[in-house]
Formats: sequence, structure tokens, C-alpha cells
Amino acid sequence: MEIYVVKQGDTLQSIADKFGFSVQKLIQDNGLEETDYLIIGQTLVIAHPQQVYTIKQGDTLLDIANKFNVSIIQILANNPELSDREYIYPGDTIIISYNTDKGKIITHGNTDPNINKDILRKTLPYLTYLSVLNFTATKEGEIITYYDDNEVIQIAKDYGVAPLMMLTTATLQGEANILTTFDILLNEDFQNRIIDNILRIIETKGYYGINISFQYINISNLHFYENYLTKITNRLSEEGYQVFLNVNPNVSLVNNEVFFEKVDYTRLNQSAQNIIFTTYEWAERIMAPSPISSFYSMENFINYILNYIPPDKIIIGIATIGYDWELPYAPKISNVNSLSFEGVIDLARSAGAVINYDEVSQTPYFRYTFGNNLEHVVWYINSRSINATMELVSKYNLSGISVWNIRVFNPQLWLIISSQYEIEKILY
Repeated sequence: MEIYVVKQGDTLQSIADKFGFSVQKLIQDNGLEETDYLIIGQTLVIAHPQQVYTIKQGDTLLDIANKFNVSIIQILANNPELSDREYIYPGDTIIISYNTDKGKIITHGNTDPNINKDILRKTLPYLTYLSVLNFTATKEGEIITYYDDNEVIQIAKDYGVAPLMMLTTATLQGEANILTTFDILLNEDFQNRIIDNILRIIETKGYYGINISFQYINISNLHFYENYLTKITNRLSEEGYQVFLNVNPNVSLVNNEVFFEKVDYTRLNQSAQNIIFTTYEWAERIMAPSPISSFYSMENFINYILNYIPPDKIIIGIATIGYDWELPYAPKISNVNSLSFEGVIDLARSAGAVINYDEVSQTPYFRYTFGNNLEHVVWYINSRSINATMELVSKYNLSGISVWNIRVFNPQLWLIISSQYEIEKILY
């Protein structure tokens, strides 16, 4: 697998010819919608299959899977276009395998029950675990449930993906409630009530376990979090359920210096099956224009947490979002808009922008003017950023990655992963 950066004069045909691909495959692999205009600095993922097969009359996916001793799920992951089809057709060529020599990894995704079910089915072949964002803990120990999650749970299991109940003290819109968090941490009766409610929901719904979100960990309150997580793990483990911990490490980079809360994760590690370190893409963006994610900062943080957590228990988050800042930037005054990857590319195309790349953070950005010469800057995540994160996973032998929101299918993200790694499926 390699990533190609579009240069002046490139066309889809010239790039396809360069790598021995058809234009249609290049478009399909990269989810391109605008096929007649590439942007300088735009990236394309180039992944050559290890084994392909031309469909014959009478073939079914099950026949093909059995013929090559692979799962149907693997075929769907290597050919995401099949998820949109009712039939397969003789003469079509499908990918059986890539050279996944970088080993096996765990992949985790988050969604709410209202996700488009076609997108869900298209994404599930790439996942090990799916956390369902549908539950908020209250300070009295109750749990608010928002939507019917039965269909999402069942579809996940159909694809060999283990569904996890995700519990936070925030609303589905990301409105944090620090007071509720500490009311719970300081009251054992509330904690016991929450654990009873967790077990009731897991048993009723058929979840594999829980992914509990800790948002405000610091040195002064760490002891309370440790006791709370230990209590949850002890109760759920007795019933055969897994406990995952989701932590927002609040890593920042200021004047080339990396900052984060330097806590001892030893006891949290002893309680949780895996610890997922990720930022919350639902949160309001209030910081000044800067990289969405920093490779340099992330590597510094990984080197720190490896002192307390073995690599095979660490899952790191991959951002899939962009932000558009109005300049000059004034905190809480300037407009800041979030963008999907497709939205970023559409904006760069319409603005006639050239995409630049920051080598330190390993993230792209561009500037453009709007209306009456109002300047904007956009930072986002592209395939080079994603692959840089995956290189950290390989370098440090980490357990895997987590994608905060899978509501929008990102073909480049999943191609980068599926063409290099074997995705673990624990329900098969």
C-alpha cells in the first residue's frame, strides 16, 4: 500500500496508468465523487491486491469464500462496493486478499443507534468492537437511554462485531457534566446503582460488555476513578462481561512542547481489558487554528503511557474530521465549523485551494478567502495522517485503533487498514 500525493498536471488517467490500475478502481478505492478535477496536494490510496478472482456463472459469495478458505466478511471488507449490491455478476473481478503482513489488530468504532444501516453494514466488516453511544449516567445513579438500539446490536453480531454499551456523563450532543461525574465518584450508593443498571441493560440488550468514558482524569482525582473502575470491573467480570475504558488524554502542543496530564495508569490498566485513548469529536472546538491531530504529540504520549500500560492493551484514536476557522481568530467569537473528509475536499475544490502538509503533525491544511476577502484556514485528517497513526500502531505493537464516529464511510481509512492488517473478529 502506498499513498500518492497529487501534483500539478496529474489526471486520474495518468495516475491510474502510473500504478497499473483502471480509473474506475482508483475512483472506487478512494471514494471519489468529482472525477474530472483533482486538487494539488490531495492524496490517493494505492493498494495492490495479493489475490483476485473473476466471478463465474453460478458463483455465490459463500462458494467463493469456501474456495479460498476465507470468510465472507473478509471478502466484504476487501470489496466494500458489494455491500450495496443484491447480486454478484459473472465477469466481475473481486479482491480475495491483500498482503496483510503487518499483523493482526483490534479495530473499534463508535456510533449511535440512528446510523444509516447501509453505512453500518458497509463498515462492520472492518470492526472488532462497536460502542453504541446511547447512555448517559445521572448523578443519582440512573442511566438515561435515548434510542432503540436492538437493531444495531443484532446487525453488529451478524457481522462478527462485539457490541459494547458506551456510558458517559455527557449528553449525545457532547454536553459535558463535570458535576455529575464527581457526584458519582464521591458516592458509593450512586456507583452501586449505576452498576446494577449497567448489568440490567447489558443482560437485556445482549451487549458484550461496557466501554465507560472517563473525561476528567488528573492526579488529584485519579484515586476516585481507580476505585470506581475497579468496582465496575469486579461486578461485570463475575457475570462474564468485558470492561473497556475510554480516556480523553487532552494532549496539546504549544511551542513544540507536548502537554498532557501525567497520571499513573497502572491501576486503571489492571481493571480494564483495553484502554482507548481518543479525543471527542463531538466537543466544541474552542482552541486556536491548529492541527486536528499531531503525530509528534501522539508519539510523545504513547512513550509516556507505555510506562504503565503494556502495548497490547492500548488502543489509540484516529480522528476523521476537519475544522474550518475564520481568521483572524478570536476565541468564542470567530466562526469555527466542523467538516467531514468529503466536505473538506469539496471546499478545497470550490475555493481553488492548494493543500499543504505539516510534516511535524502529519496533517494537511489549506487557506482560502470567502465573501468580502474574509480569510479562512482548514486543518483536517487525510490518508497520510491516518497511515502515520497506523505506523505508530506497528512501531509500538499497540493493540489497535478506534474511530470516534463511523456515521460517514471513509473508504481511504478502511482501505489503509484492510490492505495492511488482519482485523481481529472475536465473535467468530
